[in-house]
Amino acid sequence: MVMTLEDPFTRFFEPEQFNVVRSGKKGDVTGVGLEVGFDASGANANLVVIAPVIGGPADRAGIVPGDIISEIDGIQTAGLGLYEAAQRLQGPENSDVKLTVVKKQSGITNSLVLVRERIRINPVSWRLCEIEQEGKDPARIGYIRLSTFNENASRSIKAAVKSLKDSGAKSFILDMRNNGGGLFPAGIQIARMWLEKGTIVYITDALGVRDIYEADGTGTISTEEPLAVLVNKGTASASEILAGALKDNKRATILGERTFGKGKIQSVFELSDGSGMAVTIARYETPAHIDIDKVGITPDRPLPSLAPLDEDEFCRCIIDSSLPCHMPPSTFF
Repeated sequence: MVMTLEDPFTRFFEPEQFNVVRSGKKGDVTGVGLEVGFDASGANANLVVIAPVIGGPADRAGIVPGDIISEIDGIQTAGLGLYEAAQRLQGPENSDVKLTVVKKQSGITNSLVLVRERIRINPVSWRLCEIEQEGKDPARIGYIRLSTFNENASRSIKAAVKSLKDSGAKSFILDMRNNGGGLFPAGIQIARMWLEKGTIVYITDALGVRDIYEADGTGTISTEEPLAVLVNKGTASASEILAGALKDNKRATILGERTFGKGKIQSVFELSDGSGMAVTIARYETPAHIDIDKVGITPDRPLPSLAPLDEDEFCRCIIDSSLPCHMPPSTFF
């Protein structure tokens, strides 16, 4: 019945599959650390990497956004449902899974054997980057990495900003590279932390605008400090809502690559026997009425190609002018 809708994001889950969905939203899952989706823009629907979990098995193996997973344990992914593919990636802790990966840049096909592990998705990490200035106090930039929008994301962002402010941060970098999205309400909550007022996102369906989410001044934590947001091709869904809201309201400068372009919204329903359904109910538009589905958010300017994903290395590249990856504060603000 669901397949007749011809929407890859509307899915039915057997009870075991539905438990996998719920565990991921809570931030704990056993697998290889991949956010995946189907790209039907070519002749065939390919299982494409949206984002690897930083430090997870897939990330350590060199899998990057845009790579195609063509086989899982010898089973071709073409024809699989999204969550059937995700379920095959997951499994008992310390068990092996063999992936056939077509590299995005070269088109070369590699076979990789990864060991599944418990992936505790801690959504937020942060560092204070202190840059010495001759005759002045150090410039203090708060770097925050937001890796997913799970149930812990909004309170973790709030804790990060408070800690960095207490340490003297006067500007912020919000890094959402390889953030494949997650819970829609978490994206709205975090947008309200940075915006004093303004539209965050329009929810639209076949009849037009169905709902409007706005910032109303409640829950703000940083509405004045300079803010830079980092995005790339692995930035998707709720991340694009947040980036689009901050860009269109001129609250932040967006740096990096055009984002993934997932602009459809699903509601998840638990059924009486423990099974569940995710149903596409609408799409979202940015405050400037840009429908980003399959298009993405266009950054204000690119980010230097050598900018690392690791937070400690990122800070070092800001602080140390002798490094090849050096990025002075003027890169961002």
